[in-house]
Amino acid sequence: MDVTGYLALSRIDALTRGLEVTANNLANSSTDGFKEQRVLFSDYLSRQKGDQLANGEKTLSYNQDRSTYLDTLQGELRQTGNPLDLAINGPGYFMVRSQQGIRLTRNGQFHRSEDGTLVDSLGNALLDDQRQPIALTPDDQVLPLGIGSDGIISTEKGDITRLGLSTVDNPNTLHAEGNHLFRPANENDLRAVPAQEIRQGMLESSNVNPVEETTAMIKTQREYDLNFQLLQTEFTRRLNAIDKIATEVTA
Repeated sequence: MDVTGYLALSRIDALTRGLEVTANNLANSSTDGFKEQRVLFSDYLSRQKGDQLANGEKTLSYNQDRSTYLDTLQGELRQTGNPLDLAINGPGYFMVRSQQGIRLTRNGQFHRSEDGTLVDSLGNALLDDQRQPIALTPDDQVLPLGIGSDGIISTEKGDITRLGLSTVDNPNTLHAEGNHLFRPANENDLRAVPAQEIRQGMLESSNVNPVEETTAMIKTQREYDLNFQLLQTEFTRRLNAIDKIATEVTA
């Protein structure tokens, strides 16, 4: 394969990854607490040797998929009226304990389990500021539950505990596991959010803009098609050249 083919293939590979990420963003545009992802591309420059090369031929640029990063922009907060729906206004993540360890989430849709523990939709226990599951006693379960903006959980009988919000210095070290959960690279990297603002009865919507993502997908798909057509044209040209050479040799 010649240089044209390698250049087109490098771009097609990058565009394929971009389409996958954009499609995933669109699919989660209505998922509470979802954070859209972006693909970071870079160019690999290959210096060409030769005194007879024109200026534009001295450096070839190949596309590389460097990484996928998280857009942590806060989504819109919407009212639900459910006392166990919680939203974070500002930085930080709720902590839940899964079977694999502590996970972070911005999806604050919680409910009481049969034993009174506050859990997410997967049954993972919501953790307090001591990283312990938040469990309500039988007496507390029948009383209205209040959650202040400072994260204090209480009933008319008094305070129960305080929600624990955590964050990491570099959000791009968080690994998205699906089901609105993020896995920290190391639990020791977690640090408490000192000034937290909790909104009870609200949920944070996805930060994906469907119109922008759809536009990006159309643009990427068009560029993909153009590069694929270039690859096909170059392949046809080479086949025709081979056939011509073969004809001349047998003539």
